[in-house]
Amino acid sequence: MTFYMPTRVFEEKNCVAAHAAELAALGTKAMLVTGRRSAKDNGSEADVAAALDAQNVPYLVFDEIEENPSIETVMKARDVAVREGADFFIGIGGGSPMDAAKAISLMAKNPDKDETILFQNDPDAAWYPVAAVPTTCGTGSEVTGVAVLTIHEKKTKSSIAYRIFPELALADPKYLKHAPVKVLHNTAMDALCHLCESYVNASATDYSRMCAVKGLEVWSRSKAFLTQLTAETTAETYAELLRASTFAGMAIAQTGTSLPHGLSYGLTYFLGVPHGQACGQFLAGYLAEADPEDTAFVLKTAGFDSLEELNGFFAASCGAVDVPEDTLEAIVAQLAANPAKLKNAPFAVDENVLRRIACYNHH
Repeated sequence: MTFYMPTRVFEEKNCVAAHAAELAALGTKAMLVTGRRSAKDNGSEADVAAALDAQNVPYLVFDEIEENPSIETVMKARDVAVREGADFFIGIGGGSPMDAAKAISLMAKNPDKDETILFQNDPDAAWYPVAAVPTTCGTGSEVTGVAVLTIHEKKTKSSIAYRIFPELALADPKYLKHAPVKVLHNTAMDALCHLCESYVNASATDYSRMCAVKGLEVWSRSKAFLTQLTAETTAETYAELLRASTFAGMAIAQTGTSLPHGLSYGLTYFLGVPHGQACGQFLAGYLAEADPEDTAFVLKTAGFDSLEELNGFFAASCGAVDVPEDTLEAIVAQLAANPAKLKNAPFAVDENVLRRIACYNHH
């Protein structure tokens, strides 16, 4: 058994300012990698800029990262980074900017290579240091080596072939206060899927389950608030939502995700369903196929009495998706042809099993 999670995590209020020196030590010029709006609205981009200014470290901002970032966007950012001489990258936001920052750091360090190396695991490839400032409570990308990109050519999403862990994760729960309720619901569902898919996983170990179990316990404490998030939600609730997501990231960093994530990519690509909602669509179906003792344990630890209660929570917080039959079949066929994603399921999988999981919410 191995456990590898090299990221230094600081979770506290105003931690970007408190750890400005550690951030600045990563390089000589930073690229802030983020989306167009949310990092400006919640103050995280300004906090990072102020921290770098205080340390006299120059930076530039690339704020064109879309939801489910594409290879094309990564390559555009790479060209800017190389031209401007950036030698470390700070992903600010949800999973999309954090994942993109990892991929951009790889491509910027290998300016003579094209995008084919993203998925080829070139043994000579290196990357620049990355830091992560999460502002949602789902991805856990701040503590994983994973970066998932959209591949338009194949009409799906896939992880790059490298484990690029951030050197530093600056987790400040205050940014969650500014996230739309729908984003909190969808990203909290993504965290729950990470925790369940890591626990119910062929690669699970005592080490990975240590993270998954603690994450489920922390997640369950904030579960009640997810249907009634208001301005009065306590700082501790936001902290627990973020902490559960980070534990979930630590868990999947060891095991990888499983079938709900594999099925979700097609739902997101073909129907534009947000990632956490797309994963949640298939979670109950996945747990229905698993060992009953494992299923009972993760449900109880997360605060659910049954798969029906889990599905009710999913419908209330995220909304079940009405998936057209032909899309469902395309998603199942796409995953059935991907043995790398199937191997994490701790039970035998064929197209019929995938179809049962995919159709579980259609009953």
